[in-house]
Amino acid sequence: MDKMHYEEMARNLDNLEKETLLKDKAIYLFGHCNATETLIDLLIERKYRIRSILDNNISKHGARYRNIPISPPDTILESNTEHTIVLIAARAYSSMAKQLRTLGFAGRIEKLVDYNSYAEYSLTEDTIRRKARRIKRGITVKQELEKKYPEYFKILCPFSALGDVFFTMSYLPYFLKNRKIERYIVCVTGNACAEAVSLFEGVLAEKYNQKDMDELVQACLYTRDSRFFIAHQDRPYVVNLHKALYIKCIPLEKIYRCGVFGLSENTRPIMPTGMRTYPKLCNISKGGAVVFSPYAKSITTLPKAFWDEIVRDYKKKGYQCLTNVAGDELPLDGTEAISPRISELQSVVEYAGTFIGIRSGLCDILKYARCEKTALYPDYNYCDTKWKAIDMYAIEGWNNVVVGEVLQEGDRKENE
Repeated sequence: MDKMHYEEMARNLDNLEKETLLKDKAIYLFGHCNATETLIDLLIERKYRIRSILDNNISKHGARYRNIPISPPDTILESNTEHTIVLIAARAYSSMAKQLRTLGFAGRIEKLVDYNSYAEYSLTEDTIRRKARRIKRGITVKQELEKKYPEYFKILCPFSALGDVFFTMSYLPYFLKNRKIERYIVCVTGNACAEAVSLFEGVLAEKYNQKDMDELVQACLYTRDSRFFIAHQDRPYVVNLHKALYIKCIPLEKIYRCGVFGLSENTRPIMPTGMRTYPKLCNISKGGAVVFSPYAKSITTLPKAFWDEIVRDYKKKGYQCLTNVAGDELPLDGTEAISPRISELQSVVEYAGTFIGIRSGLCDILKYARCEKTALYPDYNYCDTKWKAIDMYAIEGWNNVVVGEVLQEGDRKENE
């Protein structure tokens, strides 16, 4: 969860605490994801007790996060409605709330994070005024961008998502060539995404915070300006291709290549040419080190015990163990912290020889690295589709491993 959405979640929780006695409620959460885990950490920090995490994924039922059980959604019906509240920090709030009502839950349901702020289905005067103010602010941002780059076509990458930006840059040149566009600028959210753009040399990038980007996107939708292109598949910006996922599994890169940019299926991605060399490679054991990447903003974390076991195995084999960290992230126990720039990370893993990371956008950045590469997938479904994360995100040439399967295999060995 990014900083802006975390702050929004904390503010909404503050307001909820002022309005109601949460400590007198049986608290349930819906949707086991990274945002929900972050919310749990915040609630526990504030001395709240959570009854259960509701989730539709059968394979998760019986598992726990911070000793809180993951249960089927109909578990909610066992509680007294009057003294029960469901908090939702996941993206699929609308479908989750609808499911709870269909089950017969009549208690309070609270959305703590508004990911789809442009899509609020209400005609109250307050909502209309608020949305009008947002559009006005967005048009101001849009006008400033147009003034700075008057003759440029604008590409908007609406989320702070490294993988999405990398896919965009991998196929954008074909799209621009087909439209005979020569001068363009790519607008992104945050420093990391701007650096992902810089991997493709010669491309101008403009950075925004998430609030300004959301309002810029809303202004572009409102004005229907054909000089802007919103390069994303998950919201109804350009296409509604994500709806096809309810019928057929389409890997995310293919969605960008064929759906967002309208290219043929056999179009080859453009290779990044802006990779740089990490200046402290001499501190790494060449060919005898492993770089772990256990953190991701958008998906659930893997159990500490899982990482501890992997680290032990590699240390026994004599490997130097490194953890890629950013900001206030901590290295895995028994490993050294390392913080190369995004453009330098490929040189690090190639020099080390081995990379093992949770499947995130960082794996897309390292897609072409020449080393042993393993992507770890928590056992979860992509959004509210029937497809697993590994179905959507598997990377050709990598070891793609579902962690749930690994843990179950380990359990079987212990029982033999």
